Amino acid sequence: MNWYKIITSYDGTDYYGWQIQKNLPTIALIMQNSFRSVFNSSIILRGASRTDAGVHAFGHVAFFSTALNCDVCSMQLAWNNALPDAIRIKEIVRVDSLVHPHAQVATKTYWYHIATEMPSPFFARYAWHVQKKIDFDRLKQALSLFVGTYDFKLFCSSDVLCSTIRTIEAIDFAYIKEQSVWRVTVRGKSFLRYMIRRIIGAAVDVATNQDLSLTYIQEMLEYKRQHKALFCAPAKGLVLHSITYRDTQ
Repeated sequence: MNWYKIITSYDGTDYYGWQIQKNLPTIALIMQNSFRSVFNSSIILRGASRTDAGVHAFGHVAFFSTALNCDVCSMQLAWNNALPDAIRIKEIVRVDSLVHPHAQVATKTYWYHIATEMPSPFFARYAWHVQKKIDFDRLKQALSLFVGTYDFKLFCSSDVLCSTIRTIEAIDFAYIKEQSVWRVTVRGKSFLRYMIRRIIGAAVDVATNQDLSLTYIQEMLEYKRQHKALFCAPAKGLVLHSITYRDTQ
């Protein structure tokens, strides 16, 4: 048996996320079906992140095994030729064993793009156009409140069954002139479902509504405020940029 690590980029607009779902087009399903059509062999892709419907990726990582013994360059070329334009394999490398994709993860880096003006048609699928006036000083202050270790129970999907305590290592904020958008970069080892989108949504709420203070976010993080449905920023602005591992994987 041969084991492989694969790095993939994709436009998630027309897909229901990474993970296979019954009767729905997902990234993993399309990739597994295309592999079978090219190599007449089935695989199971084990992804390191379960991106949601409409979320994009620049460097998604997955692992798979196959009895097929093929040069990785030839495999990548043939597989890419069978994939739709929205999905592209960036790299395939052999690994010593089939590891769990979450094991040894050091950092996951996500981007979220915010546009204050109507974005270019070449980037409109990848940015949230916020039509209210944004106070960027307040936005930066609001985002900084999330850095550290907190219980993010009020900032994730209500059906999460695991521990909701997570650590955000850093949040950076910069203007990307080429696309005329603001990019929020979030780094941490792991994230909960909808967590980043609800963090962005809460921060933008504070930055566009003078009736909300920064203590609004602090109270939510410290459970001093009653639970309320937090706005979830649109999926289209979120990109899984990269995943790094502590070992050679």
